[in-house]
Amino acid sequence: MIYFDNSATTKPYEEVLEAFVKTSQVFYANPSSLHRLGGQVEKLISQARQQVADIFSVKANEIYFTSGGTEGNNLAIKGTALQYHSRGNHIITTSIEHSSVYETCKQLEELGFTITYLPVNQQGQIHIEDLKAAITDKTILVSVMHVNNETGTVQPIEQIGSLLKNYPKILFHVDHVQGCSKVPLSIYGSGIDLCTVSAHKFHGLKGNGILYKRANVRISPILTGGHQEQNMRSGTENTAGIVTTAKALRLVTNQYEKHIDQLVTIRNYLIEQIAQLPHIAIHTDPIVAAPHIINFSAVGLRGEVLVHALEQEHIYISTTSACSSKTKELSRTLLAMGVSEKAAEGAVRISLSFENTMDEAKTFIKVLKNTLNNLFQVVGEDR
Repeated sequence: MIYFDNSATTKPYEEVLEAFVKTSQVFYANPSSLHRLGGQVEKLISQARQQVADIFSVKANEIYFTSGGTEGNNLAIKGTALQYHSRGNHIITTSIEHSSVYETCKQLEELGFTITYLPVNQQGQIHIEDLKAAITDKTILVSVMHVNNETGTVQPIEQIGSLLKNYPKILFHVDHVQGCSKVPLSIYGSGIDLCTVSAHKFHGLKGNGILYKRANVRISPILTGGHQEQNMRSGTENTAGIVTTAKALRLVTNQYEKHIDQLVTIRNYLIEQIAQLPHIAIHTDPIVAAPHIINFSAVGLRGEVLVHALEQEHIYISTTSACSSKTKELSRTLLAMGVSEKAAEGAVRISLSFENTMDEAKTFIKVLKNTLNNLFQVVGEDR
């Protein structure tokens, strides 16, 4: 089996699974309980929080544990909207955000907020000039993803942060879900106020995530009740999930140092080989993209047809974002980049991890050539 769908989710590390079982069996007490067992669990969570903070080079009290990227993005955006609606009702984002940002902004529009969706160029990047022109005295938040989940395009986060230093009342949120562990990001250096990551994208467990919130930034909680997570997210803490999130982040950070060059080499090989095939349009520009995502179209085929054909060969890739692939809508990201509807219809995504090898890449190319040849023969016959 060749698993090239790591942007949808990654296989949990064995050490993560072992830590989850041990934590669940031994440290099962409620961390809010006053007794010794509760205190032990509370200490364990605090240690995990400090470990995450050290990796991100931030303070421990700026780390909040969530259920994943979707909750983190909702908390960052809606929390800002609720907190600062009296100051302004304008939010700026992009036309290619993940659905958990895009749909959240659409919901806020229904509640009276004004949302500006910045356009992107053919590579999928925004222009800083467009962002500057969109800012008004009512703007309270700019939300821009670090790495696009479909094409891998990296946004100019540092430049955005530098621009926003001139607007101290505007918060800066970054969806770092696809970039975490693959593309370095300096949270302090980029002037980021809110930053979201998800554990299952870096070999942690589903249902766990992290929201960074700068210490002097105030946002309104979405989940109210108890006083967990520094009054920001009520609900009994998922101790095993929190511990394994920190563990997975430590492990994958170590893998980055050892294997990032190999990952880039594999990505470049795949793009070079795929580009030589007939009827192929590549939508990922490696110059401005993360090292683990490749988006391309077999023009004339539907993306899901190619996905299922490769599945028969025990090779697993995806169409667009796994979160929206079953809607069968054309990729909003690709259309925003100027890709034709015909090409967008055939788009698929390869997404790698540090676990993938060059041998897998070579096997993939061989199988892809044969599969495309067979599929285009069928399409030709049907015509």
